[in-house]
Amino acid sequence: MRNLILLIIVIGMFSACSAGTKNNTSISSGELKQEKDSSYIKEIRSFQDELNDQFRDPEYSPLLSKDLQHFEQLEFYAINSKFNLNAEFERTPNEEPFDMPTTTERKPRYVKYGIATFTLQDDTFSLNIYQNLGLIGQEGYEDYLFLPFTDATNSNGSYGGGRYIDLRIPTGKNIRIDFNKAYNPYCAYSHKYSCPIPPTENDLNIRVEAGVKAFDDH
Repeated sequence: MRNLILLIIVIGMFSACSAGTKNNTSISSGELKQEKDSSYIKEIRSFQDELNDQFRDPEYSPLLSKDLQHFEQLEFYAINSKFNLNAEFERTPNEEPFDMPTTTERKPRYVKYGIATFTLQDDTFSLNIYQNLGLIGQEGYEDYLFLPFTDATNSNGSYGGGRYIDLRIPTGKNIRIDFNKAYNPYCAYSHKYSCPIPPTENDLNIRVEAGVKAFDDH
C-alpha cells in the first residue's frame, strides 16, 4: 500500500493600500501556529481522502463486494498533532533477515532496519522499523520502511490485529512517525488476505487514538 502524501503548505498574505501609503501587516506567532496547524490538517485530510478513494475503486479496494456496495468512507479518529512525532532513529545494520509471521502460512522476508524512540503521553517508547526484502528491487520501494504496531485501542476502537504505518528511510538521525496516518491491514476487511502480524516488541501500552478505526465488526 502506497500512502505517500505530499505536504502542501499554502501561505496567504494580505495587504491593504491607501492613497500614497503602504500598510504592511505582520503575522503574530499565534497566527503562524494556526497557519501551520491548518496546513497539517490539510495533509492528513489528503491522506484520508486518498485512502477512501482507493477503497471506493473496485480495482484496488480490499473490501468484499457486499461491503463495497454500501461503502461511503472509512472512520478515523480525530486528527491530533500530538501523535505526529519526530522520533530519534537508530540504524541496526547487523540484524539478520527473518521470516515475518502472517495471518496465513506465508512468511515474507524482513529485516529490522532500525529503532525509533519517542516520547508520548509522558512516557518513552521504542518501536522496531522493518524493511521488506522482497520489495527493495521494486520501483518506488527502494527506500520503503514498514512499521507494524499494536496498542490499547485494538479491539476497543481500532482493528484487533494492529495497524501499520508506511515510512521512508530517513536521511538523518530522526524519523517522522505520524500515527494519524496509521491504517489497517487488508485482513481487517477480508480474510482472503495474508497480513504481517505486528511483533510483540511493537506493542504500545497506551491508547493511540489516531488514524483509521475498526471496520464494522472486525
